Amino acid sequence: MDNKKDSIFDFKLFKRLFKFIKPYKAVFFGLVFLVVLLAFFSAATPYITKYAIDDSITNRIEKDFLFYIILMLVVLVVQTVFQLLFIYYSAWLGQNLVQDVRVKLFDHLLRFKMKYYDNSSVGLLITRAVTDMERIADIFGQGLFMIFKDLLTMAVVFGVMIFLNVRLSFIVLIMMPLLLYATRIFQKYMKKAFEAVRTEVSNLNSFVQERLTGMKILQLFTREDLELKNFKAINERHKKGWIKTVWYNSIFFPLADLSSSITIGLVAWYGGLNVILENSTVTQGDLIAFIMFVPMLFRPLRQIADKFNTLQMGMVAATRVFKIIDTTSQISDSGTQVAKAFNGDIMFEKVYFSYVEDEKVLKGISFNVKAGNTVAIVGATGAGKSTIINLLNRFYEIDEGVISVDNVDIKDVTLASLRTQIAVVLQDVFLFADTILNNITLNNPKITKEHVYQAAKDIGIHDFIMTLPGGYLYNVKERGVMLSSGQRQLISFLRAYVTNPSILVLDEATSSVDSYSEQLIQNATDRITKGRTSIIIAHRLATIRKADKIIVMDAGKIVEQGTHNELLKKENGYYRNLYEVQFSQGEVA
Repeated sequence: MDNKKDSIFDFKLFKRLFKFIKPYKAVFFGLVFLVVLLAFFSAATPYITKYAIDDSITNRIEKDFLFYIILMLVVLVVQTVFQLLFIYYSAWLGQNLVQDVRVKLFDHLLRFKMKYYDNSSVGLLITRAVTDMERIADIFGQGLFMIFKDLLTMAVVFGVMIFLNVRLSFIVLIMMPLLLYATRIFQKYMKKAFEAVRTEVSNLNSFVQERLTGMKILQLFTREDLELKNFKAINERHKKGWIKTVWYNSIFFPLADLSSSITIGLVAWYGGLNVILENSTVTQGDLIAFIMFVPMLFRPLRQIADKFNTLQMGMVAATRVFKIIDTTSQISDSGTQVAKAFNGDIMFEKVYFSYVEDEKVLKGISFNVKAGNTVAIVGATGAGKSTIINLLNRFYEIDEGVISVDNVDIKDVTLASLRTQIAVVLQDVFLFADTILNNITLNNPKITKEHVYQAAKDIGIHDFIMTLPGGYLYNVKERGVMLSSGQRQLISFLRAYVTNPSILVLDEATSSVDSYSEQLIQNATDRITKGRTSIIIAHRLATIRKADKIIVMDAGKIVEQGTHNELLKKENGYYRNLYEVQFSQGEVA
């Protein structure tokens, strides 16, 4: 494990990334061809300069000299065009590749079980889907091809140097082993440093996202100073991670520049002496060409180290992204039956369930709901009421037992069709930063504006919506902050109604609304539950007295079942005790 972590380059990971290039093979191989051309063009200018000096300047031949100047100009123009194409298409390839990876990741996230999100940081997932993705794009846009280009340029340049003058080439080689060793050490430590930086970036994102979301709680409990202290601690670790990378850079890059300067000095000393002494082994053209070649040989090595930093960051980011993609936390969607509509007969048979292994939340519950009936589920907090709804929608998998609708195991029904036929109104309403209309339809093209308007009129909330600025086009902002909790609940109620579900679930739908909104919801409830199988979960017993059946839960078990009047007749009954406590202030049943 450690050996893999410490390795400079993860070929297995890169091979996996490479699979995403298949749709863009033509561009990829075109870039490889451009890299080869650029490597040869890089060595062309010093090579032409050598012959311009030796053949024209030394011999004072004007005609040939003009030819060499024109040739260098042509090489420069062509090289510039190729460089432009290379930079553009390498970035283009990186962005297209990361688009495909990001879509794959998001598609994967959309299908995770709720349990995955129960145990995951939203800020961390945002980092993976946004920031880390850009680092992956850099692998191809600024990392891989740049490194390949620099390596090939070095190979071509050194090959030309050997061809021109073997002795000067060996002088250049004196400093290379030291720089190569320094480069390898640098890359190894930079990888560790970047892993630490990426970890702290994720921590920062998670921390900031959670505190911004819960800002009201922080201010209510005057936690500002303490949270600032916690933020400073995380930010300090992030700063130290980056400073470590800066420290490694501050050592390596001056060392690389020093090596290049010393090599140029050695070439000038050895080659200059030979020219002064008129030694035939080195010409003036050789000396000038080699002075031009040395930076071209050492600069790519320096750039390789720099680009390797980019490559390392991209590989670290890719590792984190693929870790999520490799996570198997999806609900099995192996059902073959597509539910066009349900009659609404619901059956729970000896259902056991636990969010955490060996900690049962539901303990063998069994009950049935007849089609078209309204069933209420009551009980103390933590009794398992909302868990029943989560299981009916298959947000979680049950441990044992069977849940069926119309005598069909819900596992045999496709997830999409199952959830389409079940509409849920939750206590904690989530609205997107969008218009009321889009929050109701969720951009479903099958739900028209006219249908929404009529549905709102049917359940009595059209007039309320029209009092808002812009009516149905009113933007409620993030999480619906522009609306009161009661107003958000009404929008959620309409959102469920317009889908025309076979089964309706109200999960604490009136537990946190004002009396006016509650009355609207009560009226709407009577309207939309008529003739439709409905499950109402509530602490407030006034909302469920009209139910055809009431299921009373305690500690994951069903302790009582019956109608409101039947349950009230039970001496020392659980429901009767709940009722008497809630209405002890004078409300009469």
